[in-house]
Amino acid sequence: MSVTNLRPNMDHWSERVDMAAAFRWTVKLNMHEAVANHFSLAVNDDGSQFLMNPNQMHFDRVKASNLLFLDANDPTTMDKPGAPDPTAWGLHGSIHRHCPHARCVMHVHSIHATVLAALADSNIPPIDQNTATFYNRYVIDEAFGGLAFESEGERCASMLSDPKKKVMIMGNHGVLVIGSDAADAFNRLYYFERAAETYIRALQTGQKLRILSDEVAEKTAQELEDYPSQAEAHMREMKAILDAEGSDYAS
Repeated sequence: MSVTNLRPNMDHWSERVDMAAAFRWTVKLNMHEAVANHFSLAVNDDGSQFLMNPNQMHFDRVKASNLLFLDANDPTTMDKPGAPDPTAWGLHGSIHRHCPHARCVMHVHSIHATVLAALADSNIPPIDQNTATFYNRYVIDEAFGGLAFESEGERCASMLSDPKKKVMIMGNHGVLVIGSDAADAFNRLYYFERAAETYIRALQTGQKLRILSDEVAEKTAQELEDYPSQAEAHMREMKAILDAEGSDYAS
């Protein structure tokens, strides 16, 4: 029997399972940051109530059942037992409070995205299919102000008002992606790291880049946006592999 069928009496169980799978797969890809970084998923209509990983827990121990259930509009959140990491509350709480279209928010300091964020010009030109995926679909935060406590989180949230911009390249910091659900956001996070790696490695050759035209880059990005069910299939296969390995992510 798949472990995903061992469902306890908890709300939003399928969403919890997908989120837990994303945490575990992030470890497999070495895109985690010890006990830092956070993923969150809105579970009500206006996006203000959301699931998020517990404070200071390694991604490889996150389970569907131990995700926190938080309310972005609850001012007492940080005073309660089991409160989230304060920077996670500042960043993710602010985004879920102000950006209802940002259903799922994933933030990491993955190597290649962070290298990109450390460049004076953090734009990512369309030089292949993966980099073209993000053509005109990201924002660059060039005003890093330290750890993402509440004021910094509010500032970052203000940059995500355009639903078309689903990636924030966080200058001097890392990357943040948003999506319609855990599958959509994780798929985007995966491909952004791949795109950043391709670009960084291309720069390392010292050779002139072959950059796609604006027309072809936009066409490619739109075709990939419209490509059927890729994110869902990616999540399904991740869970199938975790299940076959006997992972306890869905417990």
